[in-house]
Amino acid sequence: MRFQVLDIVFNPPSPVTGETVPPADRLNRVVETAVLAERLGFDSFAVGERHAGEVLSSSPAVILGAIAASTSRILLSTGVTVLSLHDPVRVAEDYCTIDNLSRGRLEIVIGKGNEVLQYPLAGKDIDKQYEYLQENYELLRRLLREEHVDWEGKHRAKLEGATTLPRPYDGPFRIWHGSATSAFAVELAAKWGDPIVTANALQPRENYKTLIDKYRELYDEAGHDPEAQYVGSGSGGLFLADTTEAAVEQYRPFYEGQVAQALKRQGGQRVLGKTLDFETIEDAVARGPALVGSPERVAEKILDYHESFGHVLQSVSINHVLDVEQQNDVLRRFAEEVIPLVKREVTTTLWGPQDKGRAKGLAAKG
Repeated sequence: MRFQVLDIVFNPPSPVTGETVPPADRLNRVVETAVLAERLGFDSFAVGERHAGEVLSSSPAVILGAIAASTSRILLSTGVTVLSLHDPVRVAEDYCTIDNLSRGRLEIVIGKGNEVLQYPLAGKDIDKQYEYLQENYELLRRLLREEHVDWEGKHRAKLEGATTLPRPYDGPFRIWHGSATSAFAVELAAKWGDPIVTANALQPRENYKTLIDKYRELYDEAGHDPEAQYVGSGSGGLFLADTTEAAVEQYRPFYEGQVAQALKRQGGQRVLGKTLDFETIEDAVARGPALVGSPERVAEKILDYHESFGHVLQSVSINHVLDVEQQNDVLRRFAEEVIPLVKREVTTTLWGPQDKGRAKGLAAKG
């Protein structure tokens, strides 16, 4: 299995102290964490994107540019690029720039995003979010693969002989599709033979497994290469301690504060895919996707979810309101004590020598 650190760059006040991390500190911390993740041997570092709420990831390409300049080996990614909001020409220009700055260490994850307030802010009609996603994706594919593109669609001016610059570092970088609540993303991924990442953050695993199973069924029906049918998975937060009981008690105020903040953002209404289905930390640990516990228990849980999902990429996120040294220690312990236990049980061709679609600047992993 491969492992990724994802930071969506949430920045609400701490549910424990009420203090907010200064934006400059929070953003620089993303870069520092990516450097640490590379040093610890993580395979990938991803930056999210949102344009509303208490989130600082409105310019993920800028953040990834800083990370590209500060690292040399780790794969760079997004989680997700909100492609429904953007002109594919601009997306091609921004991410091909990062592809070149990193010398071919880029793959991205695309989606419609999980924040409804982004659409009026960007002057977009949320009722057309899936139309935007499909049209923008299919144009982006062409812009990455072709020069002198002639194109006409419904939602932007037509193109005549368009060539975006810079060109990809060494051929088009791989695009994954992010899936949380809708079948549309998995259908689009299966149609084109692309991999998917399931959010696996807020809902019961059965909801995500239904979408993964649908993806695999449609992918096979389309006749794509089975060797390229990769599935990644997110998680519901990460926290480690010597025992699961200690981890639960230490993380309780942060988790339950996060539940309250999410509910407040939705006006007190529970909304599928936007508020947590698991109100207590005990419930999240027992039935949900939260990776909270001893290193051994967290490894067992990842393997348990692998039995359901068959995923070969595990993405984890560190709560930004933890003390910086505690964040570093959790990440270090995960790399040193959890990853080896999981890798002993799950192997994959992803990003290895047999993975023909891997980022060209990424050294093949064994």
